[in-house]
Amino acid sequence: MTRDAEFRRRILDLVARIPRGRVMTYGQLALLAGQPGAARQAGYVMNSLQGGDHGLPWQRVVNAQGRISTTKIGLGDLQLALLIHDGVDFDSSGRLNLSERQWWPEEAQEGGTPTLF
Repeated sequence: MTRDAEFRRRILDLVARIPRGRVMTYGQLALLAGQPGAARQAGYVMNSLQGGDHGLPWQRVVNAQGRISTTKIGLGDLQLALLIHDGVDFDSSGRLNLSERQWWPEEAQEGGTPTLF
């Protein structure tokens, strides 16, 4: 498996695990997938899911400011609605509280480097 394919697999595995009512950021996904600083590449992986029947909770991935970044590709309103349905609240500026909603897999919380792979 190529490095890109492995990174993609790791990102998708992480997204599949995000619980309802919680979120992860693009940068967090990249870090946990073993490529710190590759938030943009994690975004490309997420963008590749557009229109597919993958069953992944893609809406649970937001930017580092706690905002929705899919507006540029026409999915912002849908992502917002899905997150609200998940129980995620946004303030009047369209930002969610990452300190309350950001999810870290249990194994990433056990000291050391949070990279899972």
